Amino acid sequence: MAIKSSVSEDQLTLTIFVEGNFDFNLHKEFRDAYAPLKQPVTKCVVDMSGTEYMDSSALGMLLILRDQAELIGATVVLANCTEEIKGILAIANFDDMFEMA
Repeated sequence: MAIKSSVSEDQLTLTIFVEGNFDFNLHKEFRDAYAPLKQPVTKCVVDMSGTEYMDSSALGMLLILRDQAELIGATVVLANCTEEIKGILAIANFDDMFEMA
C-alpha cells in the first residue's frame, strides 16, 4: 500500500504517509486516507519522507485536502519532504500555502 494513515491517541492529529510516486493512481487511496478528518482533529500531517515523485494531480489532491481540513478548522502540514519534492512544491508556491515541517 502506497498510502497509510493513522490518528494520534489524543485524536488531534491525522498523519498520512505517502510512499513512492504520488500521482493520480493514488487518488482513491489518498481520499480514503483523510476520511477520518473530522473534529476533534486539528492538524493533518502529510509525511512525504517516502515520496519519490509527485505530479500535478498530487498538488490538486493536496489542495482538496486543505479545503477539507479548513472546513473543520484543521491545518495541513507537509512534513519530511525530500529536496526534489520541496522543489516541486516551491515551483507551485505550495510552500506559501502550506505549513512545511
